[in-house]
Amino acid sequence: MFISQIRKLAVCGLTGLAMTAGGLATVYAAGPADQMVRVRGAVTSLAGDQLQVMSREGKNVTITLKEGWRASAVQKASISDIKQGDFVGIASLPKSDGGDGALEVLIFPPALKGTGEGSYGWDLKPNSTMTNATVGDAVKSVDGSVVTVNYHGKDKKISIPKGTPVVTLAPATVDDVKPGAAVFIPAEKGIDGMLSTAQLIVGKNGVVPPM
Repeated sequence: MFISQIRKLAVCGLTGLAMTAGGLATVYAAGPADQMVRVRGAVTSLAGDQLQVMSREGKNVTITLKEGWRASAVQKASISDIKQGDFVGIASLPKSDGGDGALEVLIFPPALKGTGEGSYGWDLKPNSTMTNATVGDAVKSVDGSVVTVNYHGKDKKISIPKGTPVVTLAPATVDDVKPGAAVFIPAEKGIDGMLSTAQLIVGKNGVVPPM
């Protein structure tokens, strides 16, 4: 019964993706450090609303899936897919010669444009930043690309070296949240220390969530 209900609630097409905008705003928002825990790892099991994940730090993590939870998958894209006017989420690190260099790029579907707009600290790597913004221009070069993005009236240039993971979002179902699947989960930490979430991003067809 529970699984049947979840199947009906799973993401389906752009209509489903549009409905996840609120959840993805949480995925790509800063949030108080004591309330938000971003879990990166691989699913070990899913039983009812209890999701077990082996984190990238090698810890067994239990996450309660909230009623009506939704999943999105990542789908491989490329630097050449980044166009003027696209809304993107770019994790980056400061470069020794100035500016920022991308660690990964998420091209949001049009239905999610504006999700979590801004630039703030990120925990993909130490000192990394997440910038959710609109692409003003993208200049291709032999070694990659440089994009100028705009958020809240501010411009920021980010270089995207060749080989940088570039993905977009695609529909996913509960069947994709299976043992071994790579996941990225923005979880809320309760006062009891337990983690819960209404939204997760899962790897599919060999594509791993790079964020």
